[in-house]
Amino acid sequence: MEHAQEHEACLEQTQRYCVERPIYNQELLQGQLHRRERTPQTLRQKIAHSCRCSSKKAKSHLYSFLPILKWLPRYPVKEYLLGDIISGISTGVMQLPQGLAYALLAAVPPVFGLYSSFYPVFLYTFFGTSKHISIGTFAVISMMVGGVAVRQVPDEIISVGYNSTNVTDSLEYSAYIRDARRVQVAVTLAFLSGIIQLCLGLLRFGFVAIYLTEPLVRGFTTAAAVHVFTSQLKYLLGIKTNRYSGPLSVVYSIAAVLSKITTTNIAALIVGLTCIVLLLIGKEINLRFKKKLPVPIPMEIIVVIIGTGVSAGMNLSESYRVDVVGTIPQGLRPPAVPEIQLIPAIFVDAIAIAIVGFSMAVSMAKIFALKHGYTIDGNQELIALGICNSVGSFFQSFSITCSMSRSLVQESTGGKTQIAGALSSIMVLLVIVAIGYLFEPLPQTVLAAIVMVNLKGMFKQFGDIAHFWRTSKIELAIWVVAFVASLFLGLDYGLLTAVAFAVITVIYRTQSPQYRILGQIPDTDIYCDVEEYEEVKEYPGIKIFQANASLYFANSESYTSALKKKTGVDPCAILAARRKAQKRHAREIKAANQLRKQAVLKLVNSSTNDVEASVKHEIANDELPVNGKFASADASAQDVSPDEHEHFVEPKTNIHSLILDFTPVNFVDSVGAKTLKSIIKEYKEVGVCVCIASCSGPVMNELTRLNFFDNTVTRELLFHSIHDAVLACRGKGGSASQTDCDL
Repeated sequence: MEHAQEHEACLEQTQRYCVERPIYNQELLQGQLHRRERTPQTLRQKIAHSCRCSSKKAKSHLYSFLPILKWLPRYPVKEYLLGDIISGISTGVMQLPQGLAYALLAAVPPVFGLYSSFYPVFLYTFFGTSKHISIGTFAVISMMVGGVAVRQVPDEIISVGYNSTNVTDSLEYSAYIRDARRVQVAVTLAFLSGIIQLCLGLLRFGFVAIYLTEPLVRGFTTAAAVHVFTSQLKYLLGIKTNRYSGPLSVVYSIAAVLSKITTTNIAALIVGLTCIVLLLIGKEINLRFKKKLPVPIPMEIIVVIIGTGVSAGMNLSESYRVDVVGTIPQGLRPPAVPEIQLIPAIFVDAIAIAIVGFSMAVSMAKIFALKHGYTIDGNQELIALGICNSVGSFFQSFSITCSMSRSLVQESTGGKTQIAGALSSIMVLLVIVAIGYLFEPLPQTVLAAIVMVNLKGMFKQFGDIAHFWRTSKIELAIWVVAFVASLFLGLDYGLLTAVAFAVITVIYRTQSPQYRILGQIPDTDIYCDVEEYEEVKEYPGIKIFQANASLYFANSESYTSALKKKTGVDPCAILAARRKAQKRHAREIKAANQLRKQAVLKLVNSSTNDVEASVKHEIANDELPVNGKFASADASAQDVSPDEHEHFVEPKTNIHSLILDFTPVNFVDSVGAKTLKSIIKEYKEVGVCVCIASCSGPVMNELTRLNFFDNTVTRELLFHSIHDAVLACRGKGGSASQTDCDL
């Protein structure tokens, strides 16, 4: 075994490759290659092809739209059923209290959280492609829904046309009307966000989630966790405050809680804190003994059962005025059409909820798919979520997405397919139909405790600050902007601000790329940064310049500036210095001629008249001005050799060739092409030949479309690789040196 390893290591050290070929520029390479003939399809042909249907294509589309038809007939009952049953029960037990709790976040009565935990979850079984995520209520989405509902129907709503003199009845009726209107807002929001997701999925726009980068999503969800936590303080303390939405809602909520802190209901606080302690202990046990426990301890449902029993036994609602869940209607509601007239007021919010919901679901789905070795379809996930939200809205469910905590439970308890999700929804259905009324005495402070403890994972994301500080300052900036904007501007405007800032960072990175001068690793065709490695050497007279970005209008000016700075050759400065030196040299020659004239004139004055006349005649003939200039001065200036000019123009560098490495360049626009052409022209004027290396095919096509090539800039300046360009430039430099020597 050791001998084999040594032999392998020896082979790795001695393996070499040698290639002998001509130096290829694009002109030569294109002349030796033969392009494949392609007949472009007309628009009519494309439409006809897309509309053509065969049995195979119809079957493929049907399986794509209804994935259950593909995996259910192949379902291995003996291998998967037990795990799915255990997982479904565990997730359902968790789904019930979270549905009740997150309904408070959505500003709707708790029973609507149960509806949202049944209809969408059941529908996802048929249309979803992920086998492990748990669809249903989620804190962030519920908080966004609640913010819109409170904005459209504030707490200050006053009942109209109700003449009862009983203040209590009037307040109860006002709260009933308020909640009914908020339900309509939440339901319409779910319908609209579902339609948006469905349209994006049908149009194959699943890529929109890439604009929500991980730092952005984590900063956004951390801010959402702060929003959720502050919104639950009033339930934990048992005090009455208005609910706020929009910019600075967190500040207003905290101020409202602090202003009424003296009215804290001690009984509600004790119950809530006890539940928090129990939940934290249960989560810690589940975490530490994860491998030993067959299924996680369902601490949330245990706390709900204990809280309900204590509340009913001690009559907390009447004796201590602890707020409870209240009436839970038995059975399912008939379908109803959402209020379409609300759409204009909530359209932007629906877009934000649709994109955030999809981003959360697809990110978790990708994690589990990678772990378990299967693939998901992002576009089909959009369609599935769109159907879940839009169809569920007719049955009074609000917007849903994937829950991280429930998904982890569903996967860790042995869930193998979407059957586990279907079983969890059936458990919620049993509660709605049969035993929902048993949870009416459940204190709201217990639900607040469940919500707060479930935020523990999100609050851990504050550790991202230290992580991104070490790895990437730009990603740290995205995280901080997403957090601060979402915290103070609200989740909707905060998300838009964060996305805009993330796009700006992309522009900044391309506008301010890293620039390098490359050199060769001796005896190889590999070129690296000369400032980074000691072994890398530059060829005399050749500079290789690289920028790790495309060349377009935003960075073309900085590209030119960096090129001049890195190479040490500024054509404009050199030409200006030469012109200045030539003028100075001409002035010096002119002054010398003046002195010579004066000396001759003195000689003439001291001679006889005849000689004087002849000398004057000679001077007049020799020094007659031509076009305003003395011919002798011009002749003297023209007779000056290039070697004499070196006295006046000191060369900055001895460079004869400049190679632009286009390996990282993905595209070039018209401004970039003009900049490139200008660079070639300017450097040519100072005797520096500019070549382009490793230009990709698409960039070549773009340059051709932009009329980059002409008589002065030909394809002979473009080389297949840096090494081709270097060898060609060395040949030019060598021939030039030989010519100088011969002269």
